[in-house]
Amino acid sequence: MARPPRTHPGFAEAGGSAPGVKAQEGKAQEGKTPESKAEEPHYHGHRDRLRARFAQGDTLPDYEFLELVLFRAIPRRDVKPIAKALIARFGSFAEVISAPAERLLEVDGIGPSVVTDLKIMEAAGRRLARGAVAERTLLSSWAAVIDYCRAAMAFAPREEFRLLFLDKRNRLIADEVQGRGTVDHTPVYPREVVRRALELSATALILVHNHPSGDPTPSQADIKMTRDIVAVAGPLGIVVHDHIIVGRDGHASFRGLKLI
Repeated sequence: MARPPRTHPGFAEAGGSAPGVKAQEGKAQEGKTPESKAEEPHYHGHRDRLRARFAQGDTLPDYEFLELVLFRAIPRRDVKPIAKALIARFGSFAEVISAPAERLLEVDGIGPSVVTDLKIMEAAGRRLARGAVAERTLLSSWAAVIDYCRAAMAFAPREEFRLLFLDKRNRLIADEVQGRGTVDHTPVYPREVVRRALELSATALILVHNHPSGDPTPSQADIKMTRDIVAVAGPLGIVVHDHIIVGRDGHASFRGLKLI
């Protein structure tokens, strides 16, 4: 009778693999979760490349810069469509982070955690801009003053009237929002402006307000209000250095326009 064929000691009885092969397969699978076995989502590589470009100092378009902000809040989703939708809705990176929370939440993919991150970015920008004017002689760092005013107000959805109170060396004593109004009007009372300046022992003022329409051109009402404040402040030794109007499309200086 013929003997049954002998099984080679290096193979399993039932069509298995060699022990060495099994060991290699085991090592290959070790530490992998079911998710890691699958092909990585396409956006993982994109995130790494975008971070590398940022680290190298590349100038990124607004939507890509916004993607960098969204990466942490939305870790498991391609955020490029969300970033582009935000830019399409609001216009620019600055306008996105300045947009009201309730409007941001209307965009698909945006939740409370994303809104919080965007508002942190907005607050950080304001602090950086304010740091550039704190403890300085404002009239010698005018570009920093304009940058600060734009960061603080240019993209606000409603008009705000802000006062920069200065000491006799033209250093900033206080920065206060005196009033908030509608999309095209903020009530301002010259005597209240001057009263607050006297309380702070300020000897000079810079008036600032925004035009949510985007156009910083002064209106006749703006001009009259400014001249009324100058008329009340002057006899009390308080100088109005300028009135700055900021908007998405730039800024206007009353001093530069020879309106005061």
